[in-house]
Amino acid sequence: MELILDRVTRNYGNKIACDHISLTFKEGVYGLLGANGAGKTTLMRMMCGVLLPTSGTIQFNGIDVNLENYRDALGYLPQDFGYYPEFTAQDFMLYIAALKGLPKYRAKEKTRELFELVSLEREAKKKIKTFSGGMKQRLGIAQALLNDPKILILDEPTAGLDPKERVRFRNMISRLGKDRIVLLSTHIVSDVEYIADTILMMKDGQLIHQGTLEEIIQTINNKVWDCTVFQSEADMLCDKYQVINQRQEGDKLLLRLISEGQPCNAAVNTTATLEDLYLYYFSEESER
Repeated sequence: MELILDRVTRNYGNKIACDHISLTFKEGVYGLLGANGAGKTTLMRMMCGVLLPTSGTIQFNGIDVNLENYRDALGYLPQDFGYYPEFTAQDFMLYIAALKGLPKYRAKEKTRELFELVSLEREAKKKIKTFSGGMKQRLGIAQALLNDPKILILDEPTAGLDPKERVRFRNMISRLGKDRIVLLSTHIVSDVEYIADTILMMKDGQLIHQGTLEEIIQTINNKVWDCTVFQSEADMLCDKYQVINQRQEGDKLLLRLISEGQPCNAAVNTTATLEDLYLYYFSEESER
C-alpha cells in the first residue's frame, strides 16, 4: 500500500502554497508540523482530491486521487468539521453513510462499531448540539472511518480538546495507524511526538524535514543549552540568541536557548526535543 506524491506544486496566483513536494506514504502515523501558512492544509486538500495540483501527481496504488474509486479508500476530518446540530449522532452517521454509498444494514452495523471505538455508544441518540468539543471531534473521526478507509487524513483533530480528551484521541489515532496510512496535522507538538512514526515539517510551502523523531532532532543536537543567570545577563542573552523558554528561579532566570556554541559560561548542553526544533524554525511565525 503506497500513496505517492511526485513533485506536487500548488500556486494561488503568484503565491506558491506547496512547492515540489515528493513523498511516499506507507502504513503508519505521519505527523505534519508547520506554522500557519506553511502549506499543510493545501497539501492535505490535494491529497484528498479536493484541490487539484498546479503540477505534479498524487497516486494511491497507481490510482489518481481525482478518480472516484480513490475516494472509497479515503477518510477525511477537516479542521472545520461540519455537522447538523439538530441531528442525533446516529442520524448524522447514517446520513454520511448514505452519502458514501453504504447499504443501510451495513451503515447501522458500522455506526455501532465506530461508536464503541470512539466511546460514543451512550450518546448515539443525543443531539449533536449538546456535545462537548471532544465528543464532536470523536464523532468527526467516526464519520471519517465509516467506509473503513485505507488513508485517514486529520487536520487539527485535537484543537480545543482538554488534556484528557487529547490523550484519548491520540491513543485512538495510534491504534488506527497499524493497518492504514494516517496523516495528522497539528500545532500541538506533543501529540506528534507521542504517536507519529514519521514526522514531516513544512515551511513556506516546502518540506524541510522528514524522518523519525530521533532523525530530525539530530539537526539541533548540541545546539540546545540551559543556563541559570541573573536578569542583566538574561536580557543580553535574550537579545543575542533564540530563547525557547525562561523561568524564574529565586533571584535568577533559567533560560533554554539555541546557539551554535556555548552562549555563556553557565550554559550546559541539554537534550533537544521536538518542541525545541519546532520553535527553532517557527517561533518568528508564531509571533506574527
